Amino acid sequence: MAAVTFASATRIYPGAPAPAVDALDLEIADGEFLVLVGPSGCGKSTSLRMLAGLEDVDDGAIRIGDRDVTDVRPKDRDIAMVFQNYALYPHMTVAANMGFALTNAGRPRAEIDRRVRQAAEILDLVPLLDRKPRALSGGQRQRVAMGRAIVREPAVFCMDEPLSNLDAKLRVSTRTQIAGLQRRLGVTTVYVTHDQVEAMTMGDRVAVLDRGVLQQCAAPRELYDRPANAFVAGFVGSPAMNLVTAPVDGDAVSLGGVRIPLPRSVPGPTVTVGVRPEHLAPTSSGEDGLAVTVGVVEELGADAYVYGTLTGSDTPLVVRVDPRTPPAPGETLHLVPDPARTHLFDGATGDRIG
Repeated sequence: MAAVTFASATRIYPGAPAPAVDALDLEIADGEFLVLVGPSGCGKSTSLRMLAGLEDVDDGAIRIGDRDVTDVRPKDRDIAMVFQNYALYPHMTVAANMGFALTNAGRPRAEIDRRVRQAAEILDLVPLLDRKPRALSGGQRQRVAMGRAIVREPAVFCMDEPLSNLDAKLRVSTRTQIAGLQRRLGVTTVYVTHDQVEAMTMGDRVAVLDRGVLQQCAAPRELYDRPANAFVAGFVGSPAMNLVTAPVDGDAVSLGGVRIPLPRSVPGPTVTVGVRPEHLAPTSSGEDGLAVTVGVVEELGADAYVYGTLTGSDTPLVVRVDPRTPPAPGETLHLVPDPARTHLFDGATGDRIG
């Protein structure tokens, strides 16, 4: 096991107008489960591939433990990669797939069999060791790919969207298994996903990237409660935080009749006010506050969400409502934000205010 350090690591593809990964500075502790998340094209997979040695580092450095691996060949970095498409050999059994790297390395047969058996017991694959990949389900193939990484006993696991090919129900159960397995093994893990729910439920910390730049790296709860900027605020959370532009009025902004003090002066005439769907409540009078026209009601059993717009504008707004008495499409709701749970972002830069 080992810590991982990205020291201003940069990747620039020839002909690209901007770096795919721009001066990434990131410290990953020994044994930590760190998730890289962001929209498509943000640089998360490129960052992982730089760590694995599959992409060049044009500037900066990458270290695993005390060793600079920036120019070290992938096979000499002591990492194990789990790919999106599993990459299993169809003509080999599960046992042969899991032990392939050890066989290539010339390890004794007894050692290979022992390590494959140990990994199979951890992943509940013992009854499947003699099968071939075509006889396995998607979830079982994913576990075989995990087993192939485990038997190598690497310093670092690199996982590139390993659950993306699974159906929704299986993804939920398998992500729990992976998180539990990582904590049991204690191996430093860097995990890439575009699914922010997956990121928030699995990682010790989550690093949010956008256009090759690290926006924030923090524990899931901190990302949710104190996003560093408007991008993180709008990306983290399901449904996402509502972001509304509001004019500055002296030392405060007003939203839905609620006056929200500004912790410091801002240069622009507007700020972006962020409110999560669960922090909007009906007004006591039923008439004041933000008027929201109900568009779609999403009933999820224990929760219900209204997707609507501010009346008289096209500003979208999402509100969590009582699932037992949801409103009908076309109705108008009058809501006020909880001022203690309201976030303020600079209207020009998007940075958090206060």
